[in-house]
Amino acid sequence: MKIGFDHNKYLQEQSEYILERVNNYDKLYLEFGGKLLFDMHAKRVLPGFDENAKIKLLHKLKDKVEIIICVYAGDIERNKIRGDFGITYDMDVLRLIDDLREYDLDVNSVVITRFEGQPATTVFINKLERRGIKVYKHSATAGYPTDVDTIVSDEGYGKNPYIETTKPIVVVTAPGPGSGKLATCLSQLYHENKQGRVAGYSKFETFPVWNVPLKHPLNIAYEAATADLKDVNMIDSFHLEAYNQMAVNYNRDLETFPILKRIIEKITGEEAVYKSPTDMGVNRVGYGIVDDEVVKEASRQEIIRRYFKTACEYKKGHADKDTVQHVKLIMNELKLKEEDRKSVVEARLTAAKMKLAAEKNEICSAVAIELHDGTMITGKSSSLMDSTCAALINGIKYYANIADEMHLISPVILEPILTLKRETLKNKNAALNCEEVLIALTICAATNPMAQLALEKLEMLKGCEAHSTTILSHNNENAFRKLGIEVTCDPDYPTDNLYYNN
Repeated sequence: MKIGFDHNKYLQEQSEYILERVNNYDKLYLEFGGKLLFDMHAKRVLPGFDENAKIKLLHKLKDKVEIIICVYAGDIERNKIRGDFGITYDMDVLRLIDDLREYDLDVNSVVITRFEGQPATTVFINKLERRGIKVYKHSATAGYPTDVDTIVSDEGYGKNPYIETTKPIVVVTAPGPGSGKLATCLSQLYHENKQGRVAGYSKFETFPVWNVPLKHPLNIAYEAATADLKDVNMIDSFHLEAYNQMAVNYNRDLETFPILKRIIEKITGEEAVYKSPTDMGVNRVGYGIVDDEVVKEASRQEIIRRYFKTACEYKKGHADKDTVQHVKLIMNELKLKEEDRKSVVEARLTAAKMKLAAEKNEICSAVAIELHDGTMITGKSSSLMDSTCAALINGIKYYANIADEMHLISPVILEPILTLKRETLKNKNAALNCEEVLIALTICAATNPMAQLALEKLEMLKGCEAHSTTILSHNNENAFRKLGIEVTCDPDYPTDNLYYNN
């Protein structure tokens, strides 16, 4: 893989800049946008970026940092899902706490925002408190967003309980957007000011990257990634007016900046030190780019991935037509086609050949994996295993230099599994999924050196690109994610079944 980003340079630059910002205050509330861990979007568009760069940055500053996690009560009630992990926001809060502790980071508390006594949220609060996690409950802010006098009063931010903190940097993060991070930061600023402490607010948002051009593919890829939020990148007019310098931001930050500036001024009683939304940010990711052409191409490929993902989400009923059309317009803007993703062409060609050979008109599922050396490996669906598993097995056979006709998994292992699924468990779709195939391969590896050799090659599939001509089951999609294979799908189901597809 060609590298376009210097992780170590970025880490050094970023930590120094945050510490420089902290020096101006007794305490800095740092709102973290995007993903604190496993930022796969950043990794894909910035080849060389460590998906855990942000948490490693915080680990480097751990003696000065504590963390508050916000989650909106409404997201818990409607079981909102974090797409990349397929888990609900409340479960993601638990995962986040565990992961932060692994990095020796101090989790101060969880804040439930806009809490109105919702039943499922109350159960979640009980679960946290009975495991020793401090929980604070914030209500909706009276007067927000226009009545600044009410917002900055005991009826507004003052109604929220003050969160006791002890370290100079307080990171406020959340499972996703709309979780109340900003309101939590400003509520704390209000209480700190009333107690006579000088506290500040800054924002750490990786994208859009303020110091690369507006129409750079890197920033356009961010628009594609947030199409469901209707985010639009724009020139920061406040920054241009104040400094005569171009900077890129997005519509929501630009729209809320005048109000935010007034609120901060009302809290502190002084003119705000920030003249623009860009001023508020501390992000230095643009300074880590070392090969712009590599980043541009990686970003173009990400836009194509986002197009397929959005089209599949629309098919599943999770996205609206406007979102799909918006990403399609982004594709057109950069003159990108579906076929610019090489694995798409190969997968569709394989499926077309299968259809020609089929005795009746049926949906043919094929998967193509583009290996690191450019070799295309394909897999076809069968009664034994689906196309995802077949491609996976063929990929590790290639890396292990094992002949295609050689069977890695003994029928003695496979047949009892199939019998169990079909006859005992009464599964309508008994074809093996990726996890089942890999478990069977692991069992065979105990007595078969060739199976063991193939199993050892799984790591080599990390970072490979794949495409399926049908929507993957949740199990197979999850298996590819864990193996680090970047997979996209055509928005078609493998069968006409409504329930038994997944």
